[in-house]
Amino acid sequence: MLYLYLDESGDLGFDFFGKKPSKYFTVTILVIKGIENNKALIRGVKKTLRNKIPRKQFELKGSKDSIKAKKYFYKQIRSIPFKIYSITLNKRRVYERLYEQKDRVYNFIARIVLDKIPVENISSRIELIIDKSKNAQALNEFSEYIKRHMKARIDPRIPLEIHHRMSHKEAGLQAVDSFAWGIFRKNEQNDYEWFNVFKEKVVYDEIYLRKDKRL
Repeated sequence: MLYLYLDESGDLGFDFFGKKPSKYFTVTILVIKGIENNKALIRGVKKTLRNKIPRKQFELKGSKDSIKAKKYFYKQIRSIPFKIYSITLNKRRVYERLYEQKDRVYNFIARIVLDKIPVENISSRIELIIDKSKNAQALNEFSEYIKRHMKARIDPRIPLEIHHRMSHKEAGLQAVDSFAWGIFRKNEQNDYEWFNVFKEKVVYDEIYLRKDKRL
């Protein structure tokens, strides 16, 4: 079993004059292989929640948790063989005609990250789990778009499942939320404190659309 946990950090607002959206938008995937490794990841999340997170907070959250709690969390899972793939969109290089097509932009950026993950030789079921934060139509469009692209890369005998789940009920989503925030924070605020703790797990981390390109 190959588990792919996907989450994002930042926003897809583009009104840089009337409002104050983020400069960047980060999509991150935590990749972990094997049921036992996934269980170990879940145990690490639950232990951190139990020992380091206030009871009124029901999940790990990169934007809320203290650096002390984050470091404790990473200590629990550091020995687990997982990898992190991430891409950060430079929003100021997006064409204005796409400002109102946020779902299309999101799906495209997510696909770019997925394309970096070597799934061609996977011989077991693949599960892609993402936060259930979109409406039903957007979720269906995302699933169909991603399935078309991923199925072209994997053996047709390999099952591919896409699940949309609430993050407070899915430990893997809480883990990737924390890492996504660390990568986003590095680019948005030049804050490397949390990123430097887990950077050894990062396989791919790029900014999409630098100054010489546009979307």
